[in-house]
Amino acid sequence: MRLLVLGGTEFAGRAVVEAALGRGWEVTVFHRGRHAPPPGVRSLHGDRTAPGGLAALAEGEWDAVVDTWSSAPRAVRDSARLLRGRAGRYVYVSSCSVYAWPPAAGYTEDAPLVEGASAEAEATEYARDKRGGELAAVAGFGADRSLLVRSGLILGPYENIGRLPWWLTRMARGGPVLAPGPKDLPLQFIDVRDLAEWILGAVERELSGPYNLIGPQGHTTTAGLLEACLRATGAAAELRWTDPDVVLGAGVEPWTQLPVWVPPGSELHAALHGADVSRALATGLVCRPVAETVTDTWTWLNGVGGTAPQRPDRPPVGLDPEVEAKILGGP
Repeated sequence: MRLLVLGGTEFAGRAVVEAALGRGWEVTVFHRGRHAPPPGVRSLHGDRTAPGGLAALAEGEWDAVVDTWSSAPRAVRDSARLLRGRAGRYVYVSSCSVYAWPPAAGYTEDAPLVEGASAEAEATEYARDKRGGELAAVAGFGADRSLLVRSGLILGPYENIGRLPWWLTRMARGGPVLAPGPKDLPLQFIDVRDLAEWILGAVERELSGPYNLIGPQGHTTTAGLLEACLRATGAAAELRWTDPDVVLGAGVEPWTQLPVWVPPGSELHAALHGADVSRALATGLVCRPVAETVTDTWTWLNGVGGTAPQRPDRPPVGLDPEVEAKILGGP
C-alpha cells in the first residue's frame, strides 16, 4: 500500500506512519520540517497554510491519505481537492467534539452534529473546525471514499498534549497525590497505536463514513489509570482518594487541571467517557490494557529526557503543587 500522511511527525500522525512502516507500506510524509519524521519514509516539505504551500504534492499517487489537521477547514478542502484524482481514500482524523453539545451518554455516529461548520472556513473553534474538516474531506472525495475517524481521548507514547505525561511526572515526584474520586469511575480512551492500527485496517477494508474511535466504555477506571501510573514509575507516592465535591469545591478545573478526570454524572463525563464505539469494535478495533499504554508512555517519556513536547496551540495541563497540598490539608 502507498500511504500519504499529511503531518506524520507528531503523536497520532507519527503513530500512523510507524504502524504503516511496520506493515511494509510505502509511506510519504508531507510536513513543515519542524520535526523529523520516522526513518524509512519519503519526506516532502510544505506549509498548507501558505500560498503555494502544497506544491510538493503536485505529483504522485497513493492508495490513501491520512490527515490529522485541527485548524482552518479550508486547509483540508485544498488538500482534498488537489489529491482526489490521485488517491484512493481520504482518512480525516476528526474528533467526538463534532457532536452537538451536550451529547447524550451512549451517543452513536448518528447523534446531532455541531452547527455552523463549513469546509470553506478559516479557523474558528475546535469543534466547528473539526466538523468543517469532515465536510471538506467528503466534498473532495465523496461519501464512499472518505473515512471520518472521530477520536476521543488519545493517550500513549509521543503525546504532545501532556495529560498522561503529567500524571506520570506527578507520581514520580512522590508524596501524597490528589486522586479525584470515585475510584471506580469508568474512563474511555484509546492508545494512539491502537488508533493507528485500526485506521490502517480500515484503509485495507475500504471503509467509509464516520466512526467513533475510542476504547470501550469502562476500558479502565480512574483507579486503574492512576494505579498503573504509580506502578510504572515505581515512585514513593501515595494516592489520596478525594471526593469529587471536595475537588470541585476547591475550584479545580476538571480535564485540564486534573487531566482525564471529569466528575461523575456530569455532561462532561457523558461527552468524554460515554461514546458508543460498537461500530469500531465490529470493524476490528482492538485495545491494549491500560497498563501497557502507561508503561510504554513512561519509557518514552524517560527516553526524551522526562519532559513531553507541548503543542503550542494547546494550554498546559496539570495542578499547581501548592493548590494540591492545600486540598490535601498540607501547609
